[in-house]
Amino acid sequence: MENHLHLIVQSDQAQKVLGSLKSYTARTIIESIKFHHQFHWLKLLQLSKRKYKRDQQYQVWESGLYPKQLMSDQTLLQKMEYIQQNPVLRGYVDRPEDWRYSSARNYLGLESLIPVTLFGY
Repeated sequence: MENHLHLIVQSDQAQKVLGSLKSYTARTIIESIKFHHQFHWLKLLQLSKRKYKRDQQYQVWESGLYPKQLMSDQTLLQKMEYIQQNPVLRGYVDRPEDWRYSSARNYLGLESLIPVTLFGY
């Protein structure tokens, strides 16, 4: 999605993995903005920065991590369906597999931009 991200991660260190993901992507986004001279975006990210965040100049992601443990296959499937339907419900595509970044493509055996470990395989 253009303003948020959903993902299902399996890791004993989910907090650390998600923190690293946010840190890496924030640095990469800021570097890309600078490289492409899109300084108006840098100004917006600077204005988004929380006042107490004195160790950084910009704020790309919201503060905090809020992972939820999926305790059953049923809950996992429910969350996966929600994630896959998100771009459909937003009106961006007609079918989940039409969204370029959706795991629905992987489950249908279609070419995908993001590698996915398929549930149940």
